[in-house]
Parts: sequence; structure tokens; C-alpha cells
Amino acid sequence: MRARTWHLGDARQSLVLASFADRLPEVVYWGPSLPDSEDLNTLAAASVTDVTGGMIDANAPVSLNPEASLTFPGQTGLTARDASGRPLAPSFRFESETASEHGLTLVFTDSSLGLRLGFELTLTPDSSLLKLQTRLDSADEIQVDWLAAPVLPAPAHLGEMIEFSGRWCAEFLTRRLPFAPGARLRDNRTGRTDHAHFPGLIVCGAETGNTCGEAYAFHYGWSGGHRMVAEELADGRRQIQFGHASAAMAPGHSFRTAPLYATYSPAGLNGAAVLFQRHVRDHLVKGARSPRPVHYNCWEAVYFDHRLDDLKSIATRAADLGAERFVLDDGWFGRRDDDTSSLGDWVIDRRKYPDGLTPLIEHVRALGLEFGIWFEPEMINEDSDLHRAHPDWVLGPADQTRGRQQLVLDMSRDDVRNYLYDHIANVLANNDVGYIKWDHNRVLPVVDSDQTEGVYALLDRLREAFPDVEIESCSSGGGRIDFGILERTQRVWLSDSNDALERQRIQHDAALFLPASVTGSHVGPRQCHTSGRILDIGIRAWTAAQRHMGFEMDPRELTPAEADTLRQVTVWWKANRDWMMRADILRLDSADPAVIAEQQLSQDGGRFAVFAAQIRTSDQILPQPLRLTGLDPEATYRITLTNRGDVSRLSRGAPLLKDRDLDVSGRYLMSRGLNLPWRFPQTIWVLEGRRL
Repeated sequence: MRARTWHLGDARQSLVLASFADRLPEVVYWGPSLPDSEDLNTLAAASVTDVTGGMIDANAPVSLNPEASLTFPGQTGLTARDASGRPLAPSFRFESETASEHGLTLVFTDSSLGLRLGFELTLTPDSSLLKLQTRLDSADEIQVDWLAAPVLPAPAHLGEMIEFSGRWCAEFLTRRLPFAPGARLRDNRTGRTDHAHFPGLIVCGAETGNTCGEAYAFHYGWSGGHRMVAEELADGRRQIQFGHASAAMAPGHSFRTAPLYATYSPAGLNGAAVLFQRHVRDHLVKGARSPRPVHYNCWEAVYFDHRLDDLKSIATRAADLGAERFVLDDGWFGRRDDDTSSLGDWVIDRRKYPDGLTPLIEHVRALGLEFGIWFEPEMINEDSDLHRAHPDWVLGPADQTRGRQQLVLDMSRDDVRNYLYDHIANVLANNDVGYIKWDHNRVLPVVDSDQTEGVYALLDRLREAFPDVEIESCSSGGGRIDFGILERTQRVWLSDSNDALERQRIQHDAALFLPASVTGSHVGPRQCHTSGRILDIGIRAWTAAQRHMGFEMDPRELTPAEADTLRQVTVWWKANRDWMMRADILRLDSADPAVIAEQQLSQDGGRFAVFAAQIRTSDQILPQPLRLTGLDPEATYRITLTNRGDVSRLSRGAPLLKDRDLDVSGRYLMSRGLNLPWRFPQTIWVLEGRRL
């Protein structure tokens, strides 16, 4: 059978496509890198499957967009209707191909329906991620209910998937599910990435762990609602589809998915995670401060009660503890005394700031701190001057259910975006502001991809006009974290929970996709405002030091001993941030499920830090050896227990690291592992390693 073939490959992986009889291409190989001598036509021929009783006479391919016209037995890659509502079942044929340095564009057409389907396929240099997009163009106006990004197969020998769910203050929850006949479908219609629907998936085996086994990882880089399909057909073949949420696209002539990022790892979950981390850190995020400044946010110190003298006092104390940026959170604008009013009125509240923000900013800048400020541009309160003037700017019906006392602005409108740009730009142009915390505190009342495109357009315009202003994506914590928003921002607020124990789990699972440099993590109040739990300053400070470190409490509540501990950890973080913010985060497979552990390995492999948090009491009495990963087995490393002074009086034995450093081989560290002193639950050990 005649076939066209294409190969995207590097030293890590190969993706081979074949188009039979000029039909849509299908993946005939995806896995470890193939040799240059491999014959692609042979691979195409070898991919053809058998037909037997009870089947139609040809197997419809799991192509990059499975077609209804070929009697595909599963979820098709396109669901569309013409102007009269008649379903469309196109039959696409090859039109053209265009090669680029790192990829290619393939175009297929159905001339009878006036449809053109294009696939943009790239293998990103250095980070080795497949970046895949689908575009559909129509001569006539049509309605697209579903358009999949290029569809990829899942191999038969890996029987599990890891999917992501969660909630407010518990983002990035992971669940392992077995593949089974039928479709696992998740249709996120909230209009944002959402706490409960992070757009990621990992296909793996039962034996796959952080450091071993195969994994195929996926992420849909889109900040609106998305849809995921993980399907096992009745014949045993499997497919993975991602795209915008169902019916999110308005009728038109041109439709485009967001990029689907995917990669293969032969070395466990970490092998995929570091590629996603590196891509975000080194290629996606632009304009981030280096070194990353220690962050202070005043929200959990004052909430809406803004008093200039208090804020100055707090800033002074934060600077003394090591902060390098001060962020003024919600409550500075309109008549904003609680969350019921003033969203949309982006003018300084002269009751609280009679001389504007200048006195506070001058005080902050005199302390050597950068000044940042909070906005929630996409939202509006009914009790606002903006709503009284423009109720027609609200997205959705008038009788919709409110969320957090607020409505949503229609970001697809030019006049809305112009209004927001003018008011935000006025604050930025007339005040020494280096940072924006950009919040988004409710789901949308309707599913609309134009809303997300409008947000992107506003962010792009602000970034162009104020390239030196960093932006953080916050959405009630981690409700909008994805590669689409990270193309336009420099930091994400991972969760509204500053509870260090909950943060340990959230950070651990978010590291499957996110590097430390963009992941904000703050030392919260002694008694956490979202969990009520009281935690020692040690685990609170060291948990924040695992990512982009900050504080978010009233620093005046700290005892002298707590302040001293926080100051010491901050000094340590500053001394190590240059290499840590460019390190790979490697999740460690702990033999004790009560321990969450990770290893941050420098780019040259010459140094690392290990964080091992005792989340709860262990089932066994002795600490289990902690095995490391990613080291040179023949090299010798010197291991230091950084917080040796935290050893408890109930640790009565003599583990070597209690008293001195340990010089051992990488092979020993990865095979046998480290004996750590016994410790109480809700505490953490921090270790440093250097290659000798």
C-alpha cells in the first residue's frame, strides 16, 4: 500500500507518521529514538493490522483526526455542522507539506465541503517536547462543536493513566486509573484551566514510578475550558485527544486548537517532568527577574484593612527578614472594603491613600524592595461605577448565579479590553510598579473560547507596553495554571493554601510539569488561615524554600526565635537560588509513604539539595533509607545535613549525618540510600550534596 511518511526525532524520542492513500496521517511509531537507518516505509507497512470475523473489512485508522466518514468506531477528532445544522463528515486528502527546522506542517482538504485541515507538528529543540496544533478552515460559515489537537495513540503494553483533579487549596491531585474498554472523558466547562481539571495526563505502567518505567505525558496549553478523551476501542487500540471544551467555539470560518505538548520517557515520571520543567523555564517564560526576588505579599496580614502606617511597618519588618519585593494585595482601589464592591473601578481609593500610592511606594523602594500590586481585571461587581455605567459589558445572562459576589466582564469586546488597558496602564505609568498579581476568582457563566483569547490579547498588549513588569497568574490559587498563561506571565500562585503540609503534596505533584522558578510558595501565618493548622516555622520556611520563596503573614507576629529561623532559611535560599531556580526537580520514590521527598539537581549535575518532609507519623519506628537519583554512579559526593540543629532529643542513636558529613559514591546513594535521623511528624530534613 502506497504511503507518505514523516519522522520527527531527536536523541530522546521518535515520532513516525504515515499517510496511506493520501488519507490523514496516523502515528505508526512513538517511543525511544530510532536509528537513522530505520526504513520508514517498512514501519508504515508493519503497522497495518489484521481483520477478522465480526469486524468491517478495514480498520479505520487512529489518525491525527479520526474521521467519521471512515466509520471510526470511537470518538472522532472533529464534530461540526453546516449553517443549517447538518452534521459534516469530511473525507480529507493530502494537499501539501512544508518542512521547518524543527518540524513540519501537513495540510489535507475536502474540496466537496470546502474544508481544509492543517497539522502543525514540532519537536522542540533542547526540551524535546512534541508541540502539536490543529487548524480547520472552511469556505462557508460552520459550527464546530469539537476539534481535537493532533490525536496520539497510547501503547497497549502500558495499562494505566495518571489524571489530575483537585479543588481550592488542594490543587494537582493525582489519580491512577486502569485503561478499560470505553472512553474516559473529562469536559471542563468552567471557562478557565480550573482547580479540578488541570489539562494533563500521563500514560504509564503499573511498575512506573518517579525514577523507573515508561511514561507518555501530555499537557494541553490552554487557559480556558478543555476536553480530554482517553479511549480504548473495542478492538484494543487506544487514543488520547485534547481540545477546547465542547461547544466553546463560536460559528466561523477558521478554528484552531491550542498546542498539545507531549513527550515519551523511558526513565519514569521524572524523565517527562524535567522536559516540561525545562521547556517552561528556558523557552516559554520570558522576562522573569534573575535572580528571583524573595517575595512578600500582605494579603493574609491585612486583607482589606489598608492602613498606611501598618503597611509601612510590615514592609520594614519583611525587608529585615530578607524580602526583596512587596506586593499590595486586594483593597487599594474604588471603595473596596470587602469582596462585594468596586471590581472594575481601577482607581486609587483616596480614603485609604489620600496622597495616592506614592508614600507607600517610596517607603518600600527606600527599603530596597520592588513594589507590586494586585488586580482582578476580568471581573466586575454590581456595586461599582463601571457596572452602573456599562451593565452591557457583563458576560452571560443577567439572572446568572453570582460567584464570590461578582460577575465577569466580556473579554471578547474591544471596548472592555481598551477600558481595562487604559486603567491598568495608568496605574503602571504613574507609579513605580514592577509586578502585578493578576487574579481570577470565579468560573465563567458560559463556555466561550473568545473570552480566553481576549485575556491573552490584553496580557500581550500590557507586556508589550510594560516589558519590565512581571505578572503572576493567580486564580483563587491554582485555578489557571497552564502553558498558555505561562507564555504571558512569569509566575503562578500554586495554591491559596499556605499550609506547609498541604503545600508539600501540591508542590510535589505540580513538579510533574512546573519548575521551581515560576512556582510561588510562601511562608504563611503560624496558624494557617485555610486549614487552621498550627505548624512550626521550620517546615513552613523550608517548604517555601523549595520553590520561588516568599512570605505571606504579618511578620510582626513572629517571635524572635521564629524570625531568626526564617531569616536563616532565607539567607540559605538566596545563597543557592541561582542554581536552584535552574535545577531539575526530581521526585524521589520514598519507601515510607509518610515521607514526601524531592531532589533538586543542578544543570551540571555537580550539586543538589534534598528535601524530605515527614508529613505524618510513620508506620514503622525507624526511618527508611532514602534513595537518591540522577547522579553519576562513579562519582563521589559529599552529603551535608543542612538543618542538623533540628535533631530531636528522641533521636538517641548515632546516624553519621547527625555529627558529620558523608562522602560516598553516587551508586551507593542511588542503590542503598541515606540513613536519616528519626524526627517528629510535620518536620523536614534538608540535605545538600556536592560532587567531589
